[in-house]
Amino acid sequence: MTPRRNIALVAHVDHGKTTLVDSLLRSTGTFAAHQQLVDRVMDSDDQERERGITILAKAAQITYKGVSINLVDTPGHADFGGEVERALHIVDGIVLLVDAAEGPLPQTRYVLSKAMDADLPAIVVLNKVDRQDARAAEVLGEVEQLFLDLARNDEQLSFPVVSTVAREGRAMVGVGLPAAGASLEPLLDFMLTLPEPKCDSDGILRALVTNLDASDYLGRLGIGRVYSGVLRKGDSVAVCQRPTHDNSAPMLRRRITALQVFRGIGRVDVDSVEAGDLFVVSGIPEIEVGDTLTSLDAPSPLPRLIVDDPVIRVSFGVNTSPMAGREGKYLTSRHLRDRLEREILGNVSIRIAATDSPEVIEVSGRGELQLAVLIENMRREGYELQVSRPEVVTKEIDGHRHEPLEEGSVDVPDEHVGVVTQALAPRKGRVTDIRPGDVGRTLVGFEAPSRGLIGFRSQVITETRGTALIHMRLVGWTPWVGGLPHRSGAAMVSDRAGKVTAYALDNLQLRGTLFVSPGEEVYEGMVVGENSRSDEMVVNAVRAKEKTNIRTHSHDDGVKLASPVIHTLESALEWIADDELVEVTPASLRIRKRLLGLEDRRRAFKQAQ
Repeated sequence: MTPRRNIALVAHVDHGKTTLVDSLLRSTGTFAAHQQLVDRVMDSDDQERERGITILAKAAQITYKGVSINLVDTPGHADFGGEVERALHIVDGIVLLVDAAEGPLPQTRYVLSKAMDADLPAIVVLNKVDRQDARAAEVLGEVEQLFLDLARNDEQLSFPVVSTVAREGRAMVGVGLPAAGASLEPLLDFMLTLPEPKCDSDGILRALVTNLDASDYLGRLGIGRVYSGVLRKGDSVAVCQRPTHDNSAPMLRRRITALQVFRGIGRVDVDSVEAGDLFVVSGIPEIEVGDTLTSLDAPSPLPRLIVDDPVIRVSFGVNTSPMAGREGKYLTSRHLRDRLEREILGNVSIRIAATDSPEVIEVSGRGELQLAVLIENMRREGYELQVSRPEVVTKEIDGHRHEPLEEGSVDVPDEHVGVVTQALAPRKGRVTDIRPGDVGRTLVGFEAPSRGLIGFRSQVITETRGTALIHMRLVGWTPWVGGLPHRSGAAMVSDRAGKVTAYALDNLQLRGTLFVSPGEEVYEGMVVGENSRSDEMVVNAVRAKEKTNIRTHSHDDGVKLASPVIHTLESALEWIADDELVEVTPASLRIRKRLLGLEDRRRAFKQAQ
């Protein structure tokens, strides 16, 4: 039996996990000499490369000194914490990366607390020690304090420390700057000191599915780890499924048609997988995350995966605008429901629920970013839909209404600290810590209800001219804090369909901010801008200049328009009010009223009163 290790790389977003995996793959010769090397090879999804973050946990395999090491690269953003929780179920140790300048940040605490709960030993890696503002010794002190806060026993307080420059593949034991000719061997040697998988190859087959994938040739794939026994290609196994109201222990008999393991950044076919190794199986179309593959003769299911509950929900509905069907391929509620049901099969932190309308589905997730990534994936796949404003999921505790509470940190230039504190005050936020960060920057720690933080990110980034770095994570529940402010202005709403004219916008730009440009097509009920006042303004954005025979110099001056605000998906979701929707198509993002007609809106307003 080949000795092996299963290790997860965990860290805060942008602290260098995926870059370190690249260097480990290079240094162990996993990439052949003729292969083209791609930066952040594990970030294979289009949105991962565009956003510069890891969204999906993925595995790779390297061999060092005769030991097979499965590396699991995990997301660093709190919205994708469900991926981290699943990854920790299949590993026996973690490599905790911490930026040598930024130090531990909210997601560092989150992933470390999950690892401590699972009693996983850790190797601490101080990455980016070559930064000019690196403060490795001070950051190590902060990491030690973090371990003191989170450790469940004394053994967890003992951990090796390695300093690395992941981008260049250099490492050294302890705190310092690795020599110019150094390699990653010190880190790899410490990886071999992590415990081997606790497994029994002679026992009853028990394998847990922690992730799903799909293949055009093999269909649905189940990814996980064998805990005991041997999983063999061609064998019939019992699939222990999620308990239901009618059946507390549902079970299927299925045959393993194909079996693979990880090799490098790819997968290879094998005849069997022994206890302790990771696997990829096909031939079970009903397989879900959390299922156990076990022996038919003596079924022994493993405990199902448990992940934190969602805190944000939105409504996905069929696109009902006058422009529906022009750009997308999938337009009906059946298409939307099928796509969302496929999503929850592989994503345990997303939940869907029915609503009063068959054309609207409620979708819950960990945060705005996670839901925005799902919506963006759907629009790229050809779906058209309309999405409501995010709301928080509430909970009754001791007979009182509670809402999610988040803690976070904002890294801003010194001159913009006041912007952060002023933005938090009306959102019922509380500043918990202010301390120096990098040269000329300050770290502001805070707590605030999740509901108050909707729109906070875009406001702070705008007012700091894009220089702020914001990180947040869920910490618990707090009593309902009452009403919170939203945007300052109301919507400018088009009163008719047509193409926008520069002449009409020239008059409207004096009243507020515009969202459209000349030549764009609009329809009745579409939002074309934000009024500077708090009253909704119904406008004619398609009015053309009347043609006359009179010519004067002043009337013939060219129209000068300010650049319109181009909303991203996240900023549009943050901006809209409860009576508005974001229309999402493969080529366009539009903001519209729920009720397009002016008389319909007036009638609904009177009924509400």
